[in-house]
Formats: sequence, structure tokens, C-alpha cells
Amino acid sequence: MEWGEIIALIVAGLLVGFINTLAGGGSIVSLSLLMLLGLPAPVANGTNRIAIALQTLAGTASFKKQKVLPVKKALLLAIPTTLGSLIGAWIAVDINEEILEKAIGVIMLVMLFFILSNPQKLIYGRADIMEKPLNWKIYIIFFFIGLYAGFIHMGVGYFFLAGIVFGAGFDLVKANAVKVFIILIYTPFTILVFIFNDQINWKYGLILAIGSVTGALISSRMAVKKGVIFVKWVIVVVILFTAGYMFGLYDVKEFLSVFVKK
Repeated sequence: MEWGEIIALIVAGLLVGFINTLAGGGSIVSLSLLMLLGLPAPVANGTNRIAIALQTLAGTASFKKQKVLPVKKALLLAIPTTLGSLIGAWIAVDINEEILEKAIGVIMLVMLFFILSNPQKLIYGRADIMEKPLNWKIYIIFFFIGLYAGFIHMGVGYFFLAGIVFGAGFDLVKANAVKVFIILIYTPFTILVFIFNDQINWKYGLILAIGSVTGALISSRMAVKKGVIFVKWVIVVVILFTAGYMFGLYDVKEFLSVFVKK
């Protein structure tokens, strides 16, 4: 492995850890880079989970230290998500990837509409819902989010944020803390599936994780320090970037190829 590849993985990990902890969609960068470095898509998908596991461990520890992580409800939501993620990691879905990406892009733009048009409910949460026990509908929703997360993970942070804010009533800072915790819980199980199928490149995954852990620590502290308005605008920017990629307005892999020659 050349030094240029190592530096590219660490820098990409830093960006991915920052984006994923505050919003979601950072896996666009890491998956594109891993495939650019020569990994087949399934191996890149499995390898990416190593960085995800370690960055969520760092992010969860930081959020818990800052006392913004409601552990009990987060754990309850993690249970159906984990079950769904295990199934998602095993399923080989015969689906048109282009259509799937377009659908995700539309969903992201719909979420962007809610963020900008009705900010009070999404940004500051809803105390009336937050104080109530979780109902069975939210468990079903998180099972299906887990199904998608186990399958590819890319962009799943937006689904988690929407489900946590509208289903559990938390503001964006606490929702991010819950999201990171849930991903931490289910990711080791999906990693086992990829290990069993020999679809992880440990060298690339661990180097990528060096940057992603650093990015997660920086963004988790910034989220608490700067508050929900800061998180809101980070999400807006990342949604626009991700949606643009999903609709084919630009190619992240082509951009990364300028810096990495393989």
C-alpha cells in the first residue's frame, strides 16, 4: 500500500466520521474511495463497516460524556433495528441500483423540505412525544430501517433522524446521539455476516477508521457545543450534496480519482 492511499483513506475517514455523526451519507465518500482502490463493491460495503463501528463507538462515548444520550429509549430502538440489519446483511436483493439511488434522493429532498418549512418540530423535537413510551409502530419502522442499513448503510442516517425526531420526539442533537448509539449496537452483528462471507479488507478498514474516529469525536462535540441550529445547517448542506450524487449530477469516484491513482 502506498502512502498516497493511506493518506486518502485517513482524510476520507475524517470527512466520513464528521458527516455521519452529525447527519448521514458519508459512506458515499468511503465506498467510492474503497472501490476506486480496487475493492469489489461487496467487499467495499463490508470493509466500510469497520470504520462505522469504531466511529460510532467514539461518537457514542462522546455524546454520553456530554449527557445528551437517552440510553433507555436508544436501546429499545436498537433492538428491532439490529434484527432488521441482520436480515438486510444476508439478503441478496435483485433491485435496480439506479432506481434505489433516485428514491433515496427524493426522500432526502422531502426531509429537507420539512427541515426548512417546519423547523420547530424537527429541530427542537416534541416534548409531548418524548415523554411518552414508544409505541409498536416505531418498532416496525426501525426494523425496516435496520433492513436497509444492513443491506448498504449509505444514507441511512437520514432515515434514523426522521424516525427518532418524529417517532420519539427528540431534538436534532439528542436524535444524533441516539442514531449513533443504534448504529453502534447493530454494526458488529452485520460485520460478523461480512466476515463469514469473506467480504472485509481489514487493512483498508482499520486505516479508514483512524480518520473516521477523529471526525466523529470532533463532530459530536461541535453538535453539543453549537446546538441544534448548527446541526440543522450541516444536515441541509449534506442532504443537498448527497441528493446531487443520487441524481447523478456529479460522480464522487471521479473526483477522488484526481487524488488517488490506482
